[in-house]
Amino acid sequence: MRDENNVLSKAFSFAVRVVKLYQFLSKEHKEYVLSKQLLRSGTSVGANINEAQAGQSKADFIAKMSIASKEARETKYWIELLCETTYLDKNEMHVQTLLEQNEELINILTSIVKSAQQNIKTKI
Repeated sequence: MRDENNVLSKAFSFAVRVVKLYQFLSKEHKEYVLSKQLLRSGTSVGANINEAQAGQSKADFIAKMSIASKEARETKYWIELLCETTYLDKNEMHVQTLLEQNEELINILTSIVKSAQQNIKTKI
């Protein structure tokens, strides 16, 4: 369970950054559509990890962690789109670290899902 708690902490920190980015984009750039999508997917990652920890079964755990992984990938898409449309500058350190943090979450979640799936297969 320690790995899941670590990923939950990382997802929470990431969500805080996403909320702050949303606030910046909506206040400074008056950008509401893309930033709202970013806000929804970026905060959903941790929410799904949290739900997975209370999963009713291993299959439920895997399903919720898979959703968290998909939300993290969607978040990456919105950040990259915001960069391409010049709302964000990909060369700025805070954008680079946000993308790195996002990629780390994707990698961790992918690993957790694959490991959990393997555990189910070996028990059958």
